[in-house]
Amino acid sequence: MGLRMLREQARGLTRDQRNAFFAAWLGWAMDAFDYFLLVFVITDVADTFHTSKTHVAVATTLTLAARPVGAALFGYWADKAGRRPALLACVLFYSTVGLLTAFSTSLTMLLVLRALYGIGMGGEWGLGASLAMEKIPAAKRGFYSGVLQQGYPVGYLIAAIAFFVVEPIAGWRGLFVCAAIPALLALFIRMRVEESEVWEQTKQRERQTRVGFRQVLLNPVVARRFLYLVLLMTAFNFMSHGTQDYIPTFLEDTFGAGHTTTVLVAIVYNIGAILGGAYFGALSQGFGRRRTIVVCAVFALLVSPLFAFSSTLAMFAIAAFVMQFFVQGAWGVIPAHLTEQSPDEIRGFYPGVTYQLGNLLAAVNLPLQTSLADSHDGHFALFAVIVPVLVAVIALTLLGREARGVEFGRVEARTGRFAREEAGAPAEAGARGS
Repeated sequence: MGLRMLREQARGLTRDQRNAFFAAWLGWAMDAFDYFLLVFVITDVADTFHTSKTHVAVATTLTLAARPVGAALFGYWADKAGRRPALLACVLFYSTVGLLTAFSTSLTMLLVLRALYGIGMGGEWGLGASLAMEKIPAAKRGFYSGVLQQGYPVGYLIAAIAFFVVEPIAGWRGLFVCAAIPALLALFIRMRVEESEVWEQTKQRERQTRVGFRQVLLNPVVARRFLYLVLLMTAFNFMSHGTQDYIPTFLEDTFGAGHTTTVLVAIVYNIGAILGGAYFGALSQGFGRRRTIVVCAVFALLVSPLFAFSSTLAMFAIAAFVMQFFVQGAWGVIPAHLTEQSPDEIRGFYPGVTYQLGNLLAAVNLPLQTSLADSHDGHFALFAVIVPVLVAVIALTLLGREARGVEFGRVEARTGRFAREEAGAPAEAGARGS
């Protein structure tokens, strides 16, 4: 049943749709690749600059904290000038800054560059998600949402492999030279990716109605939903980073794992993430976005004691695989869930900024877990963050709404959905019939 569902949703894209989706997916994968390079070499960077791992971990906080700035700047540009040129510029920007990290001469310089990198990283997700989801047919949005989001663990996986292959030969600086590779994606975007038809239709409608960015963003329904989605994405980002970022350091400190072992475990749990994202993304197309998220979070909560308190490395690898299957299963719903709740006029800005403001609020995760590990131990650091966050994901998801299957670019679908929400009716019921 599950495989048949996946096959049915995976079929039948046009070349234009495939190219746009591939560009969005690869952009997100390369974004995550660059981000996770630092996670693997925190100890090496600390030794180079004669500082503590906690101080180096601040770089991840700065990256996450800068992401809303990039989401706002590039997202606003994408809503005004088009998804395609903004995505191209964003990829070139984060690739350049990632490369410059290799030439850091001090911890301060590295921190500044990782903050600048966060601007590019923050811009890419909203641009890619809006372009891809606007191109994908509504009936297939769930599956491709899951696959798109799993560009993130794929990037993590590639970073792990690069760490295994490059770092022993060229050190952590050589590893960051690899951050220039994503710049090749810009060439593909320039030559093969076409602009979003939904964006073009929306700009034409804006010229006719003179209802633009500011008026839509300040709509009471849109503004209230914006604040809610920021809270939801805060919980989601704590869930993701709380089960990923500290793991290489945890394996090293708790189990004495070396480079090879750390990479192998990372490969195992990222395979779980990729499978979970694709499966649950597809499942959400029929089962519902919110129900799929809640199911994933509940199962992740049940796995959390084994994940946090595994007594052997093999047991932890199994628990991490299962944990990421459900954590990234919930995340697989997010590209569709956020873009479906975004008005056409601000879809470049809205989902990316809500996502990245959540990242900003969750940016303290790695320093928090590192500090908890220093004062207690690594097991406690994992458990103390994961359990409350999963409970928050469940509660916030149940409080929200969804617009599963809404047709982008249709004025009656957009205005009708807002009117129903003003009256307190579920948005989803009208979306499916629009």
